[in-house]
Amino acid sequence: MMKRILIASAIAVSLVSATGAPAHEDKKPVKKEERQADGHAAALGKPGDPGKVTRDVEVEMNDTMRFLPDSIRVKRGETIRFLVTNTGKVKHEMVLGTIKELKEHAELMRKFPEMEHADPNQVSVEPGKTGELVWQFTKAGTFDFACLVPGHFEAGMVGKVRVSR
Repeated sequence: MMKRILIASAIAVSLVSATGAPAHEDKKPVKKEERQADGHAAALGKPGDPGKVTRDVEVEMNDTMRFLPDSIRVKRGETIRFLVTNTGKVKHEMVLGTIKELKEHAELMRKFPEMEHADPNQVSVEPGKTGELVWQFTKAGTFDFACLVPGHFEAGMVGKVRVSR
């Protein structure tokens, strides 16, 4: 029991940012679609309004540590509903962000593999299930997505979103 308390305390301390705010927790409960990016994937857009979805994009995650498709094209301003299906036998997730953000987050996940998070730019999906991620792409460019379950990012479970003007 004491070991669990120490581990939980270490995780809590490591997640506190310079402002003293927890990194993976909202201050007050709000609907997922009302959350702001607050640094999480803000470089590519913001959480989308499910009532304003432009189109659905189906994405498969599997135990070969790949996304299908691994390259997605969208137009700036589009609100995409990603329907993310895990066809594997282990948990996977799809996290949107810059490659720098994803690498940093993957390192944190390696240190704390039991860490749960519910950021608006990600969806975790249990084996055989489908999850949903709604995102509005407000900026043009090439962005990234990855599975940050420990070992999956390192095994090449990454993809690109190309946002045209």
